This record gives sequence, structure tokens and C-alpha cells, in this order.
Amino acid sequence: MFFSKLNLKIARGERFGLFGPNGAGKTTLISLMTGLLAVNAGHIYLLGHEVGRQHNSISKLFGFVPQDLSFYQELTPVENLGFFGAWSGLDKQTIKKRTDELLYILGLEEVKDKQVRKFSGGMKRRVNLAIGVIHQPQILFLDEPTVGVDVQTRLAIINYLMELNKTGTTLIYTSHQLSEAEGLCNRVALIDDGKIIADNDLSVLLKEYKQDTLENLFLNLTGNNSNEAPHSSLITRHPSLSKDV
Repeated sequence: MFFSKLNLKIARGERFGLFGPNGAGKTTLISLMTGLLAVNAGHIYLLGHEVGRQHNSISKLFGFVPQDLSFYQELTPVENLGFFGAWSGLDKQTIKKRTDELLYILGLEEVKDKQVRKFSGGMKRRVNLAIGVIHQPQILFLDEPTVGVDVQTRLAIINYLMELNKTGTTLIYTSHQLSEAEGLCNRVALIDDGKIIADNDLSVLLKEYKQDTLENLFLNLTGNNSNEAPHSSLITRHPSLSKDV
């Protein structure tokens, strides 16, 4: 994917959504921001640290909740959080405290000692989210965090993300659940063919393009013959990310 003069700045504390058709460049851009792909031209900064050059400095600043479930299926939630907490550099006492908090908040207390492979899809999504925030990142990247879950789990995840944002965590989110995105994101960017074609507060864009929903805005700017429907699916886990936040 080739990006043409792409310039994107995300402010601290925003709930930012990145949307676009299949092949538009969303996955590539997220991979560049997370450091999963190397930047061949230009620069990407995360809280003043350049991605790719200061990996050790930035890896603890952000979390990543990928579309693909990324944990050990044979382990329990407690064991998974213990492993990923240690990987993030947390001490045992902090891991215990954060694990207890997240199990309670995300409704996993009753299954904390059961193998995750036995969980429903919705419960696995909750574990995926808990792992992404175990180290209390300042920025959280989310790729389809509620794909395939029931209504209760979707509500629990979105409510938790909103609470995280209230405490100062910046959310960078991509999804094809556009009605969900509309309630979560206060600013959005639409990308198509490697170019940002719209970037502003959602309310401003809706007014500018005379649209009443994010889905209609999406279709208006990217066309009805897009390679993917607004509600299909997208990206994969690893903690490491970026942009000038």
C-alpha cells in the first residue's frame, strides 16, 4: 500500500475512529503505527517518541486489542494476564491488583480459573481486551474489538472503553460496526486508496456532507460499490503502536 502525502495528527484524549473500504490502507496504517511494519518514508511519532527508532521507549505507552484473538487458549484468564503483565514489565503485586480489577470490571471473575479455550466468543473478547489494557496504556489501539459478540458483551466493552477514555486514555479504533463507532468516536477519518479523504469531528463531517449517520457518510464518500460492506470484518495482536499523539 502506497500512502500519498498522508498527514494525520491525533490529540491526546480523543476517541478517534479510522474507517475505509477494503484495501484502502487501514490495516497497513495501523501496522505502521504499531511498529509491526517499518516506515520507509516519513515519520510517525507516539507521545513524542519516533516509532521504529525508540521501540523500547514507547512499547509500554500503548496497548493493542487486535481483531484476531491473541492469548494462550490453554491458559486461564488469570494465567494469561499474569504472562502479558510480566511481558509489559509489571511487577507481581501490580499484576495481581490489575488482574483482580479487570476480572471484576469485565465480568470474568467466575471463570478466572477456567481454560480460555472453553469460553464463548464474547468471553474471549473480554479476555482479549483485558490483556490489551493490563499495563494501563496511555493510548489504546482497537481493531474490531467487538466483532462476533453478543449484545451484552458489546455493551460491556464499549462502556469500559468510554470509562477508560474519561480517565485520559486515547482510543484509536477501527471497525465495520459503524453504528457502534458512531456512539464511541468523537472524531473520525475516512481513508481510501491510501489517502485521507475526510478528517474532522464526526458532528462537523455529518453537517458538512449533509448526512445523518456515519454509515451514510461512509457510503457517500467511498461509494456504494466499495469492495466491502460497512459491517464486514478487518485486522491481528501485538503490543506496540503510534502516530503524533
